[in-house]
Parts: sequence; C-alpha cells; structure tokens
Amino acid sequence: MLIRIKASDLPGRECGQTPDFPGYRNIHVGVQRRDRRDELLDLHPGDASSAVWELEVTATRRETGWDLRGPCVQGRPGARFVYLSWGTVDDAGVRAMFRRAKLSFDGIPATVLDAAVGNDLLVARLGLTDSRGHPLCAAVRPPLVEWSAPTV
Repeated sequence: MLIRIKASDLPGRECGQTPDFPGYRNIHVGVQRRDRRDELLDLHPGDASSAVWELEVTATRRETGWDLRGPCVQGRPGARFVYLSWGTVDDAGVRAMFRRAKLSFDGIPATVLDAAVGNDLLVARLGLTDSRGHPLCAAVRPPLVEWSAPTV
C-alpha cells in the first residue's frame, strides 16, 4: 500500500528567534527512516509551496485492526507513526535536525483505513506551520491532519 503525505503551508526557510525558540536558517523538512535519525527521504526547503512524500507500507490485519509497517514507519503496533523531521542545511550541505512532527496513525478512522487497504492508497493532508508561524512539531492528529482513501 502507498501512503501519500501532501503538505502545504510550509513555514519558510527562516524562523526568527523568540524567547522560547532559538531561530533557524535554511530550514528543510523530510521523512525520517525508522531508527535512522539522519536519513531523510525527499528533503524539501521550508519555503516550498508544497511537499509530497510517497511511502510504501505493508498492511497486516491484526485483532485490533490494521498494522502498517515500512522503512519509514516508527513505533510499536497500535502506536505507529511517521516522523517529518525539520532541520537546517549549512553551506557544506550538512544537515542538523532541530524538531520533528510525529504523524500518528492512531488518528486514522477505521473506515478510512479499511478503504485505503482495499484500494492501496492512504492520503494525509496537513499544513506544516504551527500557530506561532514555526515548523509544525509534536504529535499530529486530526484535525491537524486529514486522512482519506481516494480511489486510484
């Protein structure tokens, strides 16, 4: 099955310093590989108009529902998620992560997940700027993300 993450409203390449935020320059976002914090899939600049990631996953039926697994899926059964990792890129191309958004699968309605498994496509739509204008972080569940299962 394919998970397509469609992101909009990126925060920009620079986020200024505030009393509780150190500020960053040349911001990028990508999907983190499982257990490999520094391996990011499809890095997008923070000022892109949108970002799309496509992740291959395997859906296995369990007593408690569907379990999604793949190279970028983190967590234990029942608590799976994908990290969208925010970082800076310096002039030499070296990346340094400073925060992550945890796109949690436990917020996917069961009917949507059933339909997605049936048609091999699950879509997540979300904005990537938080209420303060910074890169979105922490656990991301509805209503911050909209899950759907469009037909292919």
